Amino acid sequence: MKTIGFIGGGNMAQALLEGVLSAGLFETDNVWVSDVRAERLDELKAQHGVRVTTDNVELTKHVDVLMLSIKPQMMADVLDGIAGTLIEGVLVISIAAGITTAAIKEKLGAVQIVRVMPNTPALVKAGASGLYNASASEEGLKTALSICTSVGRAVVVESEDLIDAVTAVSGSGPAYFFLLMEEMIKAGVELGLTEDTAKTLVLQTAKGAALLAESAQERGEDPAVLRQKVTSPGGTTEAALKVMDESGLGEIILQALTTARNRGQELSKGQ
Repeated sequence: MKTIGFIGGGNMAQALLEGVLSAGLFETDNVWVSDVRAERLDELKAQHGVRVTTDNVELTKHVDVLMLSIKPQMMADVLDGIAGTLIEGVLVISIAAGITTAAIKEKLGAVQIVRVMPNTPALVKAGASGLYNASASEEGLKTALSICTSVGRAVVVESEDLIDAVTAVSGSGPAYFFLLMEEMIKAGVELGLTEDTAKTLVLQTAKGAALLAESAQERGEDPAVLRQKVTSPGGTTEAALKVMDESGLGEIILQALTTARNRGQELSKGQ
């Protein structure tokens, strides 16, 4: 069985680690984690029984699949440190925002590279990931997809530029929904509900709407159809949606996501 190694033991790495273990993609003895924080490694070893090290090179000498799960600002130093130490044909999967596959290839040479933009719901196995295959084989891409789908759903985009769009839509996307929930809770309190009551109603409504939309998608219905179904002419929902429409909500969302996409492009160019 293949061996996977995570350089970086943060929350996203732990989510993916737990995903591949629970899905049976890798055995515990075949999972390595390296991190500069010895106490974090102790936690991961105690919780999951994986192999740990503070030495990235010790990890790269053992793994067939290398997950770069570090902060973007750490990438250059990490790549310099492991250059020339990888197993031949290793699959390198990067989840670092703003780091291009060209930058990774420049440091590591002719390795299989897949770039992934996950999001934080992966922590509860409800993530959404976008993948770009720069140079992986069909089997390598299949492996990357299986890792990502162990914590949610995943799609493959055809060009690396589209990873910035994925970042804008789903990578940053949870924050948009959190903001909407936050503002709906505040509004509920303003309308007389207790904060606890407003939180319960808003969070359950968000969860129910997502599950309903997911179920509808399987029948070929998109969110617009669901919105129309719950919008009775002259009713309360129509009145609320009219305010949102007149406020230019659609244009605000487009502008926000375009700005997020553009910022992703700037970060990639500035590396």
